[in-house]
Amino acid sequence: MGRQEAIARSIVLALIDGSQKRASSVVSWILAFFSAFFSLWQLHFDKIRPADFARLRRDHWDVSDDAYLDSFRPPAGKKPEDSLKPIGDMGFSGSTFYSTADQKYLVKSVPRHSEHSFFRDDLLTPYVQHMAAHSRSTLVRISDFVGSRRLSLGKILRLAPTHHIVMENIMYGQSEAKARGDVEWERWDLKPTSYFYPERDIADGRLTSEATKSQLADEFPDKIVLSKDQADQLFSSLESDTELLAKYNAVDYSLFLVRINTQRGEAERVAGRDQESPTGQSVIPQDPPAVPPEPPSWRTGVPSADGKHVYRAAVLDFFWAKHKIQPILMTWLINAWNLLIHHHGPMSITTTPDEYRQRFLKMCRKYVEVRE
Repeated sequence: MGRQEAIARSIVLALIDGSQKRASSVVSWILAFFSAFFSLWQLHFDKIRPADFARLRRDHWDVSDDAYLDSFRPPAGKKPEDSLKPIGDMGFSGSTFYSTADQKYLVKSVPRHSEHSFFRDDLLTPYVQHMAAHSRSTLVRISDFVGSRRLSLGKILRLAPTHHIVMENIMYGQSEAKARGDVEWERWDLKPTSYFYPERDIADGRLTSEATKSQLADEFPDKIVLSKDQADQLFSSLESDTELLAKYNAVDYSLFLVRINTQRGEAERVAGRDQESPTGQSVIPQDPPAVPPEPPSWRTGVPSADGKHVYRAAVLDFFWAKHKIQPILMTWLINAWNLLIHHHGPMSITTTPDEYRQRFLKMCRKYVEVRE
């Protein structure tokens, strides 16, 4: 079994079974211990705070336990690892991704200790409370969190990620739409680009490969054309969501924007509730986990005011916290660079949470054009 398959198997077993069964005898326990310890890729995962995530799914996102687990159960005759498909990088965080077969969920690794410990110890409780109270939050919906607590060679040598989150897939429905030839989808991972990025700003980027520079945040080359009501609702959510993140010292998060291109005047049809394509298949999700709230929403698709596009959006990658050890060290290094070598200002990972929030909101407002 290869690395990707072994990691996928570990995740699926943890989600479906809760955790692996305990050995029933001393001999079985010893064999299980050595098997787990010498495993390089297939780590033992446990769910973290499963009751909190279950309540979010059932009580606020209208996702039943059976429907949720169906997304991870392998088809008849298949192995657990066949339930997840590796899809490489969908963002710019360096994490690896898997998609469920029905494309409703993504599984993303959270490899850095500073990030998964921040989410577990600092942000998880306020995140759960916030998502329960704000149905239209733009924060990505995280439906599960698994981590490895047992000692193993793979964990010691960092051959496999020790923590993963399960989250909604904002690109849900793209494959079906592409197969039908209905619409064209585009995506951007947006962060303020006015910060100091060493890959781009030192020696005008000549010391870094184009492949490395391509991993920096995107810039949206157009405008998000919205009505005043749509824009007000979007910024109300973004203000509330980023206020929470700033309160708990998070920086460097991004706005994942999806633009679905339609024929002029067809955006209302594509994003409308209970609408169907000419092939008789739903164009926009009408069921969990994309809803509630009912369409149109930033999870299902908001029609542009000019009728040309449908937009989806979610705030991602809010795990980098200024008070953790790695961010503190990075801040010290950048401050030393600015003092001793050349003043470039802060990076997006070394600025203050309030300052990052203001630049992030300013960036979002820059991309929006209000049109009646």
